[in-house]
Amino acid sequence: MFLKLDSICKTYDDKVAVDNLSLEVPQGVLYGIIGPNGAGKTTTIRMIMDITAPDSGKVLIDGKRLDRHFRNRVGYLPEERGLYRKMTLLEIMLYMAELKGCPARNVKKNCDKWLKRMDLLEYKDKKVEELSKGMQQKLQFITTILHDPDLIILDELFSGLDPLNIELIKDILLELKRAGKTILFSTHVMEQAEKLCDHICMISRGRKVIDGSMAEVKSRFGKNSIQLEVVGDGGFVSSLAGIKKVTDFNNYLELELEQNADTDAILKSVAQRVSVRRFALVEPSLYSIFIDMAGGEPPDPGSAGEVADV
Repeated sequence: MFLKLDSICKTYDDKVAVDNLSLEVPQGVLYGIIGPNGAGKTTTIRMIMDITAPDSGKVLIDGKRLDRHFRNRVGYLPEERGLYRKMTLLEIMLYMAELKGCPARNVKKNCDKWLKRMDLLEYKDKKVEELSKGMQQKLQFITTILHDPDLIILDELFSGLDPLNIELIKDILLELKRAGKTILFSTHVMEQAEKLCDHICMISRGRKVIDGSMAEVKSRFGKNSIQLEVVGDGGFVSSLAGIKKVTDFNNYLELELEQNADTDAILKSVAQRVSVRRFALVEPSLYSIFIDMAGGEPPDPGSAGEVADV
C-alpha cells in the first residue's frame, strides 16, 4: 500500500499543528516520523487515519482519497492505548478483528499463535485488567496486526516496553516488512529509528525539516563526526582544537569536527587525559542530525542516541 500526503495543514485556534506537510511512504518499507514534543507527529497520523480532517491538502492511499473501506486495510495503534478491561484476551482479539471486517472464524486460528509469540498464551482466558501495562501494550499490538493489514501505523509503539519486548516487536516488524507490508511509525527514540527505518521524515514545529531514505539523510551530512567512548570525565573535549560541537553523554561523546580538523591530534590529546575505549570517524548520528535540523531544541536525551517526543 502506497501512502502520500500532499500539502496537508492543520490549525487549532491560533496554533499551527501541521504546516504544509508533504511526504511519500513507498510500499513495503519501514518509515519513521520523528520530532520533538509538539512537533505534529500525532496530529499527522490522526489525519492519515481520517480521525481528524486536514484544513487543506490531501491524504492519498494508492493514489486515491480515503474512503470508508480503507480502515479495514490498515492496522492502527494509537498513542493513547485503549482496551476493554473486562473482556478476556481472546474476546478482545476476536472483537477487534470483526471491527476490521474479519469474521472471528477466520482469525481465531491465529490467536494462539500470536499470544504464544508474545508470551501471553497462559492469559488467553483472563481479563485485560489482570495484565500489566506492558502486557496490555503487547496485546494491543496483536489486535493491530491480527487482521493482516497492508498498511500498519504505530504511534509511539515502543513507549513503556522493556528491552526484551522492544526486541521482540522489532523482529516482528522486520518480518512484516519482508512480507511486503508498509509500516509507518513515530518514535521518540532516535536509535530505534536509525536502526530500523528505511526512510524518515523529521518534523519540527509542524514543518518538515528533512525527508528521505536513511542512507540519503546520512550521506547529506557527510562523515565529519567522531564517536568517542572514554573512561573518565570527557568534559574537556569541547575545548580541543578542531572540535566544532560536542554532544556529551558523559562516557560517550559525539564530536562534530571543523573543516580540516587533525583527528590524530584530537585522539592524542584525549588519550593523554582519559582512557579511550572507542574513537571512530563516522557519519553523524540521527540524534545529532535532529538537533541541528530542529533548530537547537532537543528534548531530554535519556541515553546515547535517544530523544524524547510527543
